[in-house]
Amino acid sequence: MGVAVFSFVVIFLLIGSAGLILFYREAMLQRIAAVTTQRAKPRGIRGTMQETGAQITSVVERLERVLPKSDAEVSVVKQRLIRAGFRNDSTLKAFYGAKLVTPLILCILLLVTGVGHYSPFFFYLVALGVGFMVPDFWLTNRIKKRKSNIMRGLPDALDLLIICVEAGLSLDQAVARAGNELSVTRPDLSDELVIVALEQSAGRPRGEAWKNFATRTDVEAVRSLVSVLIQSEKFGTSIARTLRVHSDTLRTQRKQKVEEQAAKTTVKLVFPLVFFIFPSIFVVTLGPAILIMIESFKKFFHN
Repeated sequence: MGVAVFSFVVIFLLIGSAGLILFYREAMLQRIAAVTTQRAKPRGIRGTMQETGAQITSVVERLERVLPKSDAEVSVVKQRLIRAGFRNDSTLKAFYGAKLVTPLILCILLLVTGVGHYSPFFFYLVALGVGFMVPDFWLTNRIKKRKSNIMRGLPDALDLLIICVEAGLSLDQAVARAGNELSVTRPDLSDELVIVALEQSAGRPRGEAWKNFATRTDVEAVRSLVSVLIQSEKFGTSIARTLRVHSDTLRTQRKQKVEEQAAKTTVKLVFPLVFFIFPSIFVVTLGPAILIMIESFKKFFHN
């Protein structure tokens, strides 16, 4: 009796489900299409900004074709963009487009503000030159900041690699784990370590992957680390001990650099003292005496 009831319920549910699918299929498809299109469409100010940014990027990429450039120059600019953390091909087009758009914007500002009317040839020539060089200055500053961030985060990454290696992981696994763990605190260094791990997992030799890491970052500490790792792998020495020694060396160098900068402050303070602080002290201390002397001389000469 129980088996018959269970079979009847199962058959009833199957027939009901088939009926719902047949009769309400179009309604379900319409709801699914509405939900997907609603998610795909950007909403509000953020969506408008994304669309505007995409349009501006497309215009800039079209303008970059006007600027003549050689293959050697393009390769150098690509290398600089990679060192700044930009690896997409669109960034190269945006960079050259910015070298054309920025001078035009500066010239428009001179025309709107009326500054260019005083000396049109000089001001517009300066605007064109400065606007053409502004993207290069910005890229150089970005590269310096990224190098500094990688340099500051390298000792912490080495400590994390030491912990992973001593825990039983291989160097390749330790690099991948360190890249994932440092994604929040040291995003630039994490990005480079993830690329090293991906290159090794793709079949590239370890030494070549580490050399590419040194070439991309262009940091002296990374170059020394790569050479130490290659020598350690060649001679079969302990990776953990090598990393620990190199980490201590980097921390010592960083400490010495901070002490050097602190020692230079005494020399750097001479110019503010001479040009700003000492004149103020002279005015405060000698000002009343000079006023008294002037009043005394006035009385003397009047008498």
